Amino acid sequence: MVKGPGAGNSGTFSLAGGYMSDSVNHPKYYNFGKIEAIDAIEDWKLGFHEGNVVKYVARAKHKGRELEDLKKARFYLDRLIRKKETDGGA
Repeated sequence: MVKGPGAGNSGTFSLAGGYMSDSVNHPKYYNFGKIEAIDAIEDWKLGFHEGNVVKYVARAKHKGRELEDLKKARFYLDRLIRKKETDGGA
């Protein structure tokens, strides 16, 4: 096992099984399926707002507060849209 990133390196990575559940670095609702949201966000080079939209939508069904997470995603998407409208669509 290898220590993962984060405060105090408390995440644990098993070479055989990927990231193990850890309430700080890798909670169960971040590890549903084969891809963790942060890995997709970083790979796709998403900004803060886009990354939060992806994160909240991806974990919504798995955290136990689906509607709350979908509203959080909408919050970040609405902010991004307003910013783009204000910046002239850039």
